[in-house]
Amino acid sequence: METNNKSAVPGNQKITPFLWFNDNAEEAVNFYASVFKEAKINGTTRYNAESAKASGQKEGSAMTIAFNLNGQDFTAINGGPVFKFTEAVSFVVHCQNQEEVDHYWNKLTEGGQESNCGWLKDKFGLSWQIVPQQLMQLLQDKEPGKAKRAMHAMLQMKKIDIKKLEEA
Repeated sequence: METNNKSAVPGNQKITPFLWFNDNAEEAVNFYASVFKEAKINGTTRYNAESAKASGQKEGSAMTIAFNLNGQDFTAINGGPVFKFTEAVSFVVHCQNQEEVDHYWNKLTEGGQESNCGWLKDKFGLSWQIVPQQLMQLLQDKEPGKAKRAMHAMLQMKKIDIKKLEEA
């Protein structure tokens, strides 16, 4: 195992999501770093001859990559084709406005797949929820009719449209 000069150990976070990729973790991390404005790659551990032989990965390719997106630490691994992402785990991106919703939705669906109610799957198969703060406010409105109309409107959407939610 070889590491670059940067620390491959995440920051002070107690729990760090660990993302398993077949052999494209470095491509995925670079993609995520391009999507999120506050992104940092903290360190990469690479397969040496021995670990590459044991894992079936290429010598010199990334084994693990520690990275941070908007203050959240992650680690990616090139672990082979054994495990795949499912919708059972997703990451929620909390957005302040429609511009943010549009930015994350448009970037993360490039080569990926749209789903319902603000959910999407990116080109690596990782599931995301792009959620404007207004959605939660409307769904929790004290007026039951307003909350119900907001829920009904949301259920008709793929990407969340704040204006349409508020009009409902």
